Amino acid sequence: MADPKGFLTTPREEWPRRPVAERVRDWDEVLVPGALLPVIGGQADRCMDCGVPFCHDACPLGNLIPEWNELVSREDWRAAAERLHATNNFPEFTGRLCPAPCETGCVLAINQPAVTIKNVECAIADRAWEEGFAPPAPPDRLSGRTVAVIGSGPAGLAAAQQLTRAGHTVAVYERDDRVGGLMRYGIPGFKMEKHHLERRLAQMRAEGTKFRTSTTVGRDVDAEELRARYDAVVIATGAAAWRELPVPGRELAGIHQAMEYLPLANRVCEGDLESSPLSAAGRHVVIIGGGDTGADCLGTVVREGAATVTQLDIYARPGTSRDEDEEPWPTYPKVYRMSAAHEEAGALRLAPGAEVDARVFAASTLRFAGDAEGRVCRLDLVEVDSRRRAVAGTERSLRTDLVLLALGFSGPDRGDGLIARLGLETEPRGTIARDAGFATNVPGVFAAGDAARGQSLIVWAIAEGRAVAAAVDGHLTGGETRLPAPVGPYDRPMAV
Repeated sequence: MADPKGFLTTPREEWPRRPVAERVRDWDEVLVPGALLPVIGGQADRCMDCGVPFCHDACPLGNLIPEWNELVSREDWRAAAERLHATNNFPEFTGRLCPAPCETGCVLAINQPAVTIKNVECAIADRAWEEGFAPPAPPDRLSGRTVAVIGSGPAGLAAAQQLTRAGHTVAVYERDDRVGGLMRYGIPGFKMEKHHLERRLAQMRAEGTKFRTSTTVGRDVDAEELRARYDAVVIATGAAAWRELPVPGRELAGIHQAMEYLPLANRVCEGDLESSPLSAAGRHVVIIGGGDTGADCLGTVVREGAATVTQLDIYARPGTSRDEDEEPWPTYPKVYRMSAAHEEAGALRLAPGAEVDARVFAASTLRFAGDAEGRVCRLDLVEVDSRRRAVAGTERSLRTDLVLLALGFSGPDRGDGLIARLGLETEPRGTIARDAGFATNVPGVFAAGDAARGQSLIVWAIAEGRAVAAAVDGHLTGGETRLPAPVGPYDRPMAV
C-alpha cells in the first residue's frame, strides 16, 4: 500500500475516450492513446490493501490485484507485469474487453467509486510489451506428448499457450482463415485493435504452438482420426449457435444475425473486402438485443454511416445505482451503463425519438413487415412488463430496412459434425457435458470455454483455458501438473 490515504485524496479517473466526432470516422480504439499512463500511478494508489481482497473472489482468474496495484504505484513495472502474467495469459485483451467484475468486488466500492482495476491491468500489459517484459517462454524440454486444441478463441489460446509452455506439442485448429475466434471477427477494432492479438500470436508461435487455419474439424479433418493422432484433444469451439427470433416475417430479406454482420465489417478492416455486402450505410437499422454484441453492432452501424439506428432491449431500463436489497455488494449489479457505442449513437442523434443512447427498453418484437420485393420495411413492437407480458395499448412501429439479431448464443455449433462424430454427451441446454476435471465422456477429450460453460465473458474463457490446460497436463503426466489453475469461483454461476 504505497499511499495509505490514496483512496481518500485521489478521485477515480478513467481512461478518457476520444471525441465522438473524431472516433466514428475510423476503426481505431476509442480510448485516447497515451492518456492512461500519466494518471495510472495515482489510481493504483487508491487500492486500500484491504484485509480481505474481494476483488480476488470476483475475478475468475484470481488476479493478484492488490499486489500489482502496489507495484504500479511504486513504478516497478517489470515486477507488476510478472505478477499480472502469473494469472492471466492475455491481460491486454481483458484490460480492453472484460466488464471488470473485479471492480464490483472492490472493497472501496462499498461507498466510493471503485479502483480502476481494469485500466491498471491494461496499462501494465501495454507497458510490458513496450519494455520487453513479455518475451516468448518456450519450454526447456519437450514431453513427447501431443495435444490438439480445437478453436482459437481466448479459451483455446490460453489452453494452447499453457500446454506448450509445459512442454507438450500443441496444434490449434481454427475453421476461419485467421486465428483469434470472436476476438478476430466478432470484436470490432474500435474495442480492441487486432495488433494486440497478432502480437500474442507471434509470441505463441515463437514458443512452439502450431496453428492450422481454414480447417474445420468434423468436416475437413475427421474428428475420430484427430483423436487417434493426438494424446489429448481440447474442444474450445465457443458457443456459435446463435439464438433465433421466431416471429412472423422473420424470413424477409434484410434480417440478419449479428454474427453474419460483424465478421464482414471486420473483414473490410482486414482488407479482405472493399465494402461489406451488409453495410448499414444510408439504411434504417434496428438492433434486437441489449447486450455487448448488440453494442458492437451499434458502434459498427454508426461507423458505416446508417441513416438511423435503434437498439431494442427486452429488459426494463435499470437504475443508476445498485439495489442494495436485491444485489448487495459485492455482487455484479444490473445498473444503467453507457458504452462508447451508445455514447456515439446518442451524440450523433441517429435515433429520433429513442432513448438518449438509441436504446428502447422493455420492448419486444411482435412481427416484421415487408415490401413488394420481399425486403423488411417495418418492425412492430410492444412494451412489456417485468414478466415480459405485453402492455396493452403500447404497440408501435419502426421503419427499418436492416435488422440485426443480437440475442446471444445457446451452445456450440452442431453443423460441423464434431460432437456427433466423437459421440460427446451434451447438457440439456446444448453445451458439451464434462466432469469437474473438464473431461468429457470420451477418454482423452476435454472441453472448456463457452462450448461447455455456455455463453460467458472473456475472463471466464481465459480462466477455463488455463484450468483445462492443468487438467490435460495432469492427464498426460500421470496425475501431477506443474501448471497453475485459476482460483476463481468454479462452483458458482458465472459472475455476469
